[in-house]
Amino acid sequence: MDSLSQIALGAAVSVAVMGRRTAVWKAAAWGAVAGTLPDLDVLIDHGDAVANMVLHRAETHSPFWLTLLSLPMAMGVARLQGQWALWRRWWLAIWLALVTHPLLDVMTVYGTQLGLPFTNYPYGVGSVFIIDPLYTVPLLIGTVWAMAARGRPAGLWANATGLILSTAYIAWGVVAQAQVTAVARESLATQGIQAERVLVTPAPLNTLLWRVLAISGADYHEGFYSLLDAEKRVTFDRFPSGSALHAELGDIPAAQRIRAFSKGFYKVSERDGKVFITDLRMGQEPNYIFNFAVATRASPLQPLVPPEQVGSRTDVKRGLEWLSRRIRGELVPPPR
Repeated sequence: MDSLSQIALGAAVSVAVMGRRTAVWKAAAWGAVAGTLPDLDVLIDHGDAVANMVLHRAETHSPFWLTLLSLPMAMGVARLQGQWALWRRWWLAIWLALVTHPLLDVMTVYGTQLGLPFTNYPYGVGSVFIIDPLYTVPLLIGTVWAMAARGRPAGLWANATGLILSTAYIAWGVVAQAQVTAVARESLATQGIQAERVLVTPAPLNTLLWRVLAISGADYHEGFYSLLDAEKRVTFDRFPSGSALHAELGDIPAAQRIRAFSKGFYKVSERDGKVFITDLRMGQEPNYIFNFAVATRASPLQPLVPPEQVGSRTDVKRGLEWLSRRIRGELVPPPR
């Protein structure tokens, strides 16, 4: 999730744990710090754009390593606050603020390597968009209310209510995703598309409109479905995945990394003498954030060192106009 959501979650969790044992603003501040710490791995340069992508949300997002970090961090906080008698309570608050960060991240489609150091598999449920105000706002309101109330019961109840509502929203996303997946699979079968892989993720900023991506042979299919649509049907557009170039990429390391990290949801293309590999999970046709030039045209292809990220984004105004109409069930084509 975005940094603001993680800060809000860490602060709310810490306030809930510490209650009236310390000043609410102190609990919120330290919870916010713990909630944002795992994302500081973006400051690490792993050598190239592809490595930076696939190694984000790695060790710093592992509950195993975060649990080890939580004890010395909590002891330091207790010392700084002059509350050594509460170090166990601070430990619980800091630990929860740290580990809820990757647990929230794993609900997005971007891979989170929860199992390190035992496995580097990038887990991703994909039931919530990386930025969703309906998740974040209840947390912010609850925490601000608690700080304004200075530990009075009404403020602490407001903070707890924010946590309950935000957690319920995450649960709702999982339920909605399952519903849309059933509609998508039925639509694929009806249209005679034999999908090897199907991905269902929310469109930006909401959990009413969903993007469906299906891999089928040499093509991939993209469609959108709103829970407010009059018919339970997804209409798909077909696009080539560049299968002829797949074999040519061979053992080029950057391409191998994207293949694995995207879990097979990728395309390959060629332009201006360069070969590109694109993670299809984040973005929509024709604009994707994680699009990399990984090779140059030769026989055989020559690796491009370092690979170049050349992602693009949809025009914000056009995108928001389409999004607002499509959420409401209007069958308008996506901006291309």
